Amino acid sequence: MATTDTPTLPTAIPHGRAEDLLGLVTGVVLVAVGMSLLRTGGLVTGGIAGAALLLGHVVDLPLGVLFFALNVPFFALAAHRSGWSFTFRSAATVGLVSLGTAVTAAHLDVASVDPWFAAVVGNLLCGTGLLVVFRHRASVGGFSIVAVLLQERSGIRAGHVLMALDTLVVLAAFAVAPPLDVLVSAAGAVLLSLVVTFNHRPGRYTGF
Repeated sequence: MATTDTPTLPTAIPHGRAEDLLGLVTGVVLVAVGMSLLRTGGLVTGGIAGAALLLGHVVDLPLGVLFFALNVPFFALAAHRSGWSFTFRSAATVGLVSLGTAVTAAHLDVASVDPWFAAVVGNLLCGTGLLVVFRHRASVGGFSIVAVLLQERSGIRAGHVLMALDTLVVLAAFAVAPPLDVLVSAAGAVLLSLVVTFNHRPGRYTGF
């Protein structure tokens, strides 16, 4: 009688500290540069990054300061639901992104950028940065904390959660930005969410 052998999946090797550090720094750089392009293009995106960009239209504070301040309430949620290791990594990553946006602003002198270019390239950089950070068991705070927790607890794809929350942020941009810029921002936010949805889901590599 024929038998069917169940394939044996290879055992995943946990990341070392050096790998985690390099991964988080890589993700931080991608997100910081992406956010800088979006701000130069006068656009917003989803998540707390988008909320910080949106608030930057009405509050004269550095983008990094706004980004970190908006993330603070979400750290309590992360500590309660996912433990201190995840929370510490997320808080450190958020701090590095805040610092990274300041460093980028000081060393990347871009006077102007086409809004569509900013929307596409900025959101691709942010989305890829999010993936790198997620796969090293951290987040860039805010909505991504909620998205990762819901995926782990309920199986709802992180990209779907981010897309719903991002929509609310982009809709709020109608209050402070021209309609065309908001529409371009919306297209970019959808692109970011698709990057996360297609590449970060249950059953695929998420890191250790």
